[in-house]
Amino acid sequence: MRPPSELPPELGDGPFSVADAHQLGVNSGRLRRSDLARPFYGVRAPLGRGQSLPPTSDADRWARIRAAARTRAEHYAVQMPADQFFSHATAALLHGLPLPIRLLEQSIVDVGTSVRTRRRRGKGVRGHFIPLDRVRIVRVGHLSVASAVDAWVQLSTVLTLDELIILGDSLVRRQRPPSTMAELCAAVARQAGLPGARRLREALILVRPRTDSPKETVLRLLIVRAGLPEPEVNVTLRNRFGAFMALGDLAYRRYKVLIEYDGGQHREDERQFHRDIDRLDEPMEEGWRVIRVNKSHLPQAIIARIRTALLDRGWVP
Repeated sequence: MRPPSELPPELGDGPFSVADAHQLGVNSGRLRRSDLARPFYGVRAPLGRGQSLPPTSDADRWARIRAAARTRAEHYAVQMPADQFFSHATAALLHGLPLPIRLLEQSIVDVGTSVRTRRRRGKGVRGHFIPLDRVRIVRVGHLSVASAVDAWVQLSTVLTLDELIILGDSLVRRQRPPSTMAELCAAVARQAGLPGARRLREALILVRPRTDSPKETVLRLLIVRAGLPEPEVNVTLRNRFGAFMALGDLAYRRYKVLIEYDGGQHREDERQFHRDIDRLDEPMEEGWRVIRVNKSHLPQAIIARIRTALLDRGWVP
């Protein structure tokens, strides 16, 4: 079989619509050749060459999953009508928000529209009717996307309570937060009487600003649900002279107990490992009890260590 003929340069090296290809003189037979993928009806995309190496870490794996999700959105956007925008899980992914693996690995794009009769259905597409008074559409690159807060609200019927809290924490995170607590409160109020409203209200009560990772949120919820006092999130620790010592993940300033979650980068990055030792040395010299937690620790063991530390420092249950 002869190799496929070259495509017109006007189509570029990315996805393109079948309609545009036909206008440039490309026939249907050429569009059926094996060098072109058909991600959506009416869309073609050049297939990548060669096999990629397996992921080298969890971070690499998540980065690839997010890149694949963005690629699907880019493919669909080739022929996306003006009344449509990305919503729900696709919007959350495009905003870089944390989602559970079951949503990360779905090969589906969520597409919203304010025109009920134009709600999109088909292979690889999940269409949603969303009135314009219930969504703010923003641009992520050149893509039309529901705002990060609206994506959180839209996912209230899909996510569990804890998953909603994790997503809410990420919206008001410490570094470059895409939203504020006031915006979250307003969004929950607008959802009153609609599906997911009750779960959103329950999640909002437990959302806290200044988090750095989903694991911090999971650890905080574990502590609170065990009946221990709620720790502060990402606290600035100062020594007896008022000078900065460290930023603590979760802290009880009254009892001088600090809880640090060590994620994968703390184990895999040798320089990070040594920085952590130096970073926590001064707080310990200043009398802080430091409890380090990682994914190998059982929940009951974590709670027992924290409870013991608090009791030793004068906490009365």
